[in-house]
Amino acid sequence: MATPAINIGINEGARTEIAAGVSRVLADSYSLYLKTHNFHWNVTGPMFNSLHMMFEEHYTELATAVDELAERIRALGERAPGSYSEYQALTRIPEETGSPDATEMIRQLVEGHEAVARTARETFALADGAADEPTADLMTQRMQLHEKTAWMLRSMLE
Repeated sequence: MATPAINIGINEGARTEIAAGVSRVLADSYSLYLKTHNFHWNVTGPMFNSLHMMFEEHYTELATAVDELAERIRALGERAPGSYSEYQALTRIPEETGSPDATEMIRQLVEGHEAVARTARETFALADGAADEPTADLMTQRMQLHEKTAWMLRSMLE
């Protein structure tokens, strides 16, 4: 028996384009998850305890988010990227392989959260243009969270 065609009220071209945008948000989110987890493990200094705990909250939230993003890509009828090489090709979050100090970690995470917010905003425009309310809602939620987190982290640098 043949699998029925996807018929959710969004044409195939728009679904493919929106899924590509959500894939970029997924790649940014997973890359930021990895960076945040790295910083959780390796932070040192007088703010160790508060940063260690805060970074854990952040990477835990990101772990949930990547699952929601991947599931939306699948609901749009596309394959969700799931490898490091795919994420590296799609993300705008630079990898950190060194051992920055706590202040530099915070600075990099501000930039990372702002980058995810920008990618989500670009994808929101695609979804909104196609009347894809579920994706638009997901992108709005992601923008709100990443903008708030960037603000809170930035406040630690002032």
